[in-house]
Order: sequence, then C-alpha cells, then structure tokens
Amino acid sequence: MTATYSEDTIKTLDWREHIRHRPGMYIGKLGDGSSQDDGIYVLLKEVMDNSVDEFMMGFGKKVGVTIQDKKVTVRDFGRGIPLGKLVEVASKMNTGAKYDSKVFKKSVGLNGVGIKAVNALSSEFIIKSYREKEVHEVRFAKGKLVKDVPVTTSDEPNGTCVSFIPDEEVFGKYHYVSEYVETMLMNYVFLNAGLLIEFNGRRLVSKNGLLDLLNENLSQPGLYEPIHLKNGDLEIAFTHGNHYGEEYYSFVNGQHTTQGGTHQAAFREALVKTIREFYKKDFDASDIRASIIAAISIKIEEPVFESQTKTKLGSKNMGPEGPGVRNYIIDFLKKNLDDYLHKNPETTDILLKKILESEKERKAISSIKKIARERAKKASLHNKKLRDCRVHYNSKDERRLETTIFITEGDSASGSITKSRDVETQAVFSLKGKPLNTFGLTKKIVYENEEFNLLQSALNIEDGLENLRYNNVVIATDADVDGMHIRLLLLTFFLQFFPDLVKQGHLYILQTPLFRVRNKKETKYCYSEEEKEKAVKSLGKNTEITRFKGLGEISPGEFKYFIGKDIRLDPVRLRKDESIDKFLSFYMGKNTPDRQEFIINNLRVEEDLVEA
Repeated sequence: MTATYSEDTIKTLDWREHIRHRPGMYIGKLGDGSSQDDGIYVLLKEVMDNSVDEFMMGFGKKVGVTIQDKKVTVRDFGRGIPLGKLVEVASKMNTGAKYDSKVFKKSVGLNGVGIKAVNALSSEFIIKSYREKEVHEVRFAKGKLVKDVPVTTSDEPNGTCVSFIPDEEVFGKYHYVSEYVETMLMNYVFLNAGLLIEFNGRRLVSKNGLLDLLNENLSQPGLYEPIHLKNGDLEIAFTHGNHYGEEYYSFVNGQHTTQGGTHQAAFREALVKTIREFYKKDFDASDIRASIIAAISIKIEEPVFESQTKTKLGSKNMGPEGPGVRNYIIDFLKKNLDDYLHKNPETTDILLKKILESEKERKAISSIKKIARERAKKASLHNKKLRDCRVHYNSKDERRLETTIFITEGDSASGSITKSRDVETQAVFSLKGKPLNTFGLTKKIVYENEEFNLLQSALNIEDGLENLRYNNVVIATDADVDGMHIRLLLLTFFLQFFPDLVKQGHLYILQTPLFRVRNKKETKYCYSEEEKEKAVKSLGKNTEITRFKGLGEISPGEFKYFIGKDIRLDPVRLRKDESIDKFLSFYMGKNTPDRQEFIINNLRVEEDLVEA
C-alpha cells in the first residue's frame, strides 16, 4: 500500500517538539553518561557557557556547580538575565543578547539555542534571575511552562541560577561521572584566569592558564620545560614527550574543540614552518610534531562551527573584518617561538635531538611501510576482517558521534555481532588469535604484524586521530581468562602506540550479560550475580537460567539487545596520576616482585570468579 502524500502529511513542530524529536541535532548523541561527549554533559556545558561568557565580559568571578541525585545546579554572579525576558530566553528560539556583538564580542553561544535545548530535554528546569535586589523565577517541565513566579524582592547578589534534571524519557538510565564533569570545569578555569568554580564544594582555579592544563595532562614530565606563549587573543603551550602520536587540546572562546579545526591545523602548520626556518633544515613535518603535547586557545568574533555541538572550528578569519586565522597564528609563532628558541639554547638542543630521533625511527620503518599499506588495502577489500558501516566519525553526518567499531575474537562472536549490528553506524573488526604483547617494542611492529597493521588501517589512525573513522572503539571479548588476556593485550597496543585514543575518551570495553533468566512470559539478561538473583525473584518459579560462557553462545537475535540503545560500555580511563609507562611495565613487563605480590594478594578474588 502506498502512503498518501497530501497537505495532512506536512507537519510543523514547535521548538520544544523539534528538540525532543531530534535531540541529536542539538546535543550530539544521547548516551548514558559513560562517554565524555554524551548529551548530559552537553546540557551542563550549554548552561556553563552562558555563565562563563558573563565572566569573560567582566561580571562575576565565581560560578557554583552542584550535581546531586541527577539534579544539576549552576549559579553564577554575573549581571543576571533582564527579568522581563526570562521566559523568552529560556523558551523562545533564537533569543539572546549574544546577537549583539558589542555585548558579547567573543562568545561561544551565538545562536540562542543552547539553554532552550536544556529546557526541552529536562524533566524539570528552573531558572532564576537575581537583578538589582529583585528575583524572577520560572519553572518548566520538558520545555512546557509550569509556573511563572511573580517578581519579588531579594537580598541575593546579581546573577543567574539554573537547575535541571535531564529527562529519562530521552536519555534513559544515566549517571554523571564526576571525573568527566571536573575535567570540563577545569578547562574553563584553565582558559579564564581569575575564574573560581566550586564543584560540589571543591574549589577549582588556575593561575597559569594553558601551562597548568598542559602539566595536568602530562603523565610524565616533558623532555623540556613547556613553552608558553600568549597575547590578547591567542595562547599556546607545548612540549614533547616520549609517547607516540600527537596530542592536542584546542579551544575557541573557551569551547573545547575536540575535533580541532582551522586553528589547530594552523598551529600544526605554523610549528613546522617556524622550526624548519629556525634550524635551517627541511625536516619532515611528522618528525617535528612526533610526540608533541600542545594546548591552543584562540578568541574569535562570531566563530563558525561545523555543528551545533561546536567540536570543530570552521572559521577562516578572526572576525568579520579581522585577519585570517592561519596567517594570524603563523605570524604569531614565527615571531614569538623564534624569539623563545634563540633565548633558550638548552631547549633547542633537546628539541633538535628529539626531531633527529623521530627521523631515524621513521626511516627505519619506511621500507616496510609501503608494503604494509598495500597489504592492508588488499586485505580490507578481499577478506572478512572488517565489516564496515556507512557513516564515519570523520564525516559531517549528524550520526557521527554514534559510530562504533567492535573489536571481537573468533568467528562466532564476530558473526553474531555482524548480523545484529546497525549497519549505518556500527562496524566489526575480527581478530585472529591472541594479539602480540607489544610492550617495549617500537612502532615498527605495527607494520610488521598483520593484525595490528590491519587494525590501524581500519581505524585510520596511522597519522593521528584527525581522520579517526569511529568515535567509539569497543573491545568485545569473552569475560573469561582468555578474553581478559586479549583485552589486556589490546589495551597495551593502544596505550603504547596510540595513547591519545584513550586520553580523548574513544576506547571502551563492551559489557555483555553473564546470565539469561526467563520463564514462559518474560526474559531478563543479567550482567552480575546480583542482577541474576533479583531476576529470579521477580520472575518467580519455573525460571530457566542460562550461563553464557562466551560471546559466541549469544545468538544474533539476542545480541541486538546488548549493542543497541541499551548498550553498556565501560570507558577506559587513565587517572591523572597514572603513568602509562609504569602501568604497562607492571602488567605487561617481565615478572617483578611487585606483580607477584599483587597476584598473591588478589588470588582469592580470582578463585571466586572461577567458582562463579
């Protein structure tokens, strides 16, 4: 039967309905809070941007943030929203002061959408404005006005207070990870000297800007003291380490542009130009940037981003009448970095030595690189290792944040996931046997080992994360001893050669159920003994309990429940105080007394797991 196409099929959604119907357009992916770019963090960011914009304009030095029982509250001490416009600011699209560039010259939130998205996607949304000894409060539920409290007198200082609870109808079961929230808030203080943020009672503040950010993210000291350069609209800090890859933290008007953009590309180009001219040698660009960790912050009038989530800068110019971003950064580095290098010969010696070491290693693997690339290209066309998806992370498709690749072991597990996946956004890479332990090896092994060469090629990360094909890289192995070992070997590979994949929050472990509990009417999948016991009680008598020994035992028909909207992912996170070298040495190096003691002390736990 053909659907009728008439006037009745044409519908117009109001702002609230449109946001709730297509939340991805406004906040990216939804998620459950286990990923740094999940929607619940974007909601907090949208509110915080407004408060920090007030600070940037010179109003209010403190912002208070609390998260308690899923309720988020942000209180700033800026000017406060004009009381008569409170309802419009919270619920009328394309309404805000930031269209007036004189008031908010270099702001992030220019489209008047952000706080409306928070309102529409929250089961409870309360906004209060304190202004000139008066207060106006408005309450909403899922974007609908519930109560407009009349203006009354108040002794509270000027500012705005926003409280919201993300709607479980939209986000499902979710949780805030304090570490993710704190990282976001710390970025605000790194970029705004003098700003104080109190998060659940803890004071966050920075005195040295991007220099503090860089030191916070160094797992071990850099090869030389970080170089810190800044003027009114541009701040840069960087050093080199011994890790593989390039690591960048880039910002525009305080917004963390995790996908980089014109400013980050300009910095990478400017660094190479300046270094070549200083040493008067035509070094390969990859040798100059190898092992760099850098932070760059730029302020631009009316920035243009490639999506509503503002993760990649598209602006070519500093403003409508300003210079080009590329030339501005090149000129800045050419003068300031060149001056610094002339004044610090000790740093220049260390930097030169690092570049020459990178050049030596690159040439050592160049002979096998071309062969490895051809092998990877042929394999991806003719074998079954990679079952790709249609949408990729490096595209402009609005589903890019949902893109996922599952790294699996064995044909049966790969087959089940392949048959049950979403072919639009989910890919599958099948491992053959246990990967090699790469601890202590050089990057040459990535090209010599077929499995790692093909995996690197599938992810498209040989030259860094700029062209990463999948937002979520998920290790999907059995929850037995062999599966755990494979998991650890893959973690070693990524931490050894592509640590920024982990640091930028792209790597996950797939949780799969250990038990299936069912009766004639209902089936429940359980991820722990505790969940199994609850399921048995709730389903009553005559229940059938199945213990899954491996992913291969889970049928495609069942697998779709575990990799769909209710997918459970454990993010692989590195604590700030953890050194990758020490971590890998302990777990993957030669047997040491420390590891022997650890195994003995934790033997009972392993025995309990085997018995379970």
